[in-house]
Amino acid sequence: MQANPKQLYEAWLNDPNVDELTKEELRDIKDQSGEIEDRFYRDLEFGTGGLRGVMGAGTNRMNRYVIGKATQGFANFLLGESDSPAVVIAHDSRSNSDVYALEAACVLAANGIRTYLFRSLRPTPQLSFAVRDLKATGGIVVTASHNPPEYNGYKVYGADGGQLVPHQAEQVISHIRDIASFDKVKRLTQAQAEEQELLIWLGDADDQRYIDVVVEQSVLPDMLKNGAGAELGIVFTPLHGAGNISIQRVLAQAGLTNVNVVWEQEQPNGLFPTVKSPNPEEQEAFTLAIKLANEVGADIIVGTDPDCDRMGAVVKNDKGEFVVLTGNQSGALMVNYLLSNLQEQGKLPTNGAVIKTIVTSEMGGDIASSYGCEVINTLTGFKYIGEKMSQFEATGSHTFLFGYEESYGYLTGMYARDKDAVVAALLICEAAAYYKSQGKTLYEVLLELYAKYGTYLEKLESRTLKGKDGLAQIGAIMNDWRSNPPAEIAGVAVTQFLDYAKGLEGLPAENVLKFLLADGSWFCLRPSGTEPKIKVYFAVRGIGLGEATNAINQLVSAVMARVDALA
Repeated sequence: MQANPKQLYEAWLNDPNVDELTKEELRDIKDQSGEIEDRFYRDLEFGTGGLRGVMGAGTNRMNRYVIGKATQGFANFLLGESDSPAVVIAHDSRSNSDVYALEAACVLAANGIRTYLFRSLRPTPQLSFAVRDLKATGGIVVTASHNPPEYNGYKVYGADGGQLVPHQAEQVISHIRDIASFDKVKRLTQAQAEEQELLIWLGDADDQRYIDVVVEQSVLPDMLKNGAGAELGIVFTPLHGAGNISIQRVLAQAGLTNVNVVWEQEQPNGLFPTVKSPNPEEQEAFTLAIKLANEVGADIIVGTDPDCDRMGAVVKNDKGEFVVLTGNQSGALMVNYLLSNLQEQGKLPTNGAVIKTIVTSEMGGDIASSYGCEVINTLTGFKYIGEKMSQFEATGSHTFLFGYEESYGYLTGMYARDKDAVVAALLICEAAAYYKSQGKTLYEVLLELYAKYGTYLEKLESRTLKGKDGLAQIGAIMNDWRSNPPAEIAGVAVTQFLDYAKGLEGLPAENVLKFLLADGSWFCLRPSGTEPKIKVYFAVRGIGLGEATNAINQLVSAVMARVDALA
């Protein structure tokens, strides 16, 4: 049980293991009651992305002490799993990410665990690849994805290169809880770790192996290298994150050579000074990129988040205006491009599988089914997709073709077990080049898919509810819908209520509620695992954009009125 926040605050002030700068930060707290409680009322918890929180002093903050304790717990877990464990560590462009990565390495080294560390920021999916490539026992990435600048985080990976799934994470958490004080956290200095050859720095050859394996995922490599790649005008923005060098190298090596980078956002910067949020899901993040694309006459814009595991694409609509594709739309386009060309080449396996999450649109799944592929749904979080991939690898039951989630995470290829914005950038640009050679834009292809499969529209609403009170509000909202499921919503009957906390459909139990409606639409409520938010997902399928737009607006309005009454 967590101790009283005030007692923990005093314990940190009196702990000889806590440095003086951290103690000064704690002494400078103005609002003694509220601020101390928020910093110490709980330990940061593992969610869908591991640890994530605001940087600062306290048990409910990201800092080197929380990192050290988590890493010691991970070390104890690994030492129980292997006689000679090894770990790969990567980090993004955020403030303190390099500091936290080195801290984790020094703790692992003190436990006799060989640690491979990149010398500077790298994409999260490269970490997943490196764990597999180097045959390591685990991995760590220091990142908070696209959260605001004051956040940082810590994700843990297993030997297969995938993020830990619940039964693994629970064991690590148990080890972390067993660490009663910072005295129990072992640590070497960087010099000591290097001298004992327990800290090994990764180099250019490691980078090139990753670049090569991503380029190998190209569906029509000759098409790109024979001119179509150079004909496509691309604008790219890494949004001050880790994707800059890797994506430029992959695109160039694949033959996509007409690339303009948004220079104001090219260099890593943990403050993300040119955007409100470094999130490629949002139109605002592409303001500078759209300006550049109009200036150079680009066909497509690609943007990646700070740790380069999420990719957003921007294309011209039927009015010639640049619009951000949703994660569902980009996913459907890539599924269609991949499967149609594999079929045309006679390379589509009979046991092919596409994996998506339960909050992802059915459009990509319907496209995959039309090509004879099995569509498998998982809980939210790419770790569950990675887990399925490893099961396929072990059993040979399916051939993995594509995995994705609506939150802009995609993967093709078996080289990694996490979403990869680098391969997604390659695949979406390759698809754009292919269709351009046929005189079509990606938007026109999307409309063709709507005409063939139906007009699928989706929307995500979220409410940010911070702190202890916010956590209670989120709980109250979930309890309200769980205890009183509606018989109808927006005039449409609810035909099925799915409470995934009961472990439905063979999936692990998770706090997610999904409501299926008589007209084929659905909505889903889910507390975020990485942010103080409740998320509400909506999906409809209509005949034409007008009908679908009207249906989703009515559904969103009815559901959010009830949510906001308790928020």
